[in-house]
Amino acid sequence: MSFRKSIRDGFLGRAFAMIGAANAASAAVEAGRRPKGRDLRELGIDPSMFGRINH
Repeated sequence: MSFRKSIRDGFLGRAFAMIGAANAASAAVEAGRRPKGRDLRELGIDPSMFGRINH
């Protein structure tokens, strides 16, 4: 496994993906939009249940 692939698939890659998804989801909610399903799934939130969350 190459170094670049190990970073992307390892802990650091997952951490950066989680931070990016959290940032995108929070920006969408603050702007009154629904976050992308991909970002919600990355955060462990079922996109179909997001509408039931009171925010």
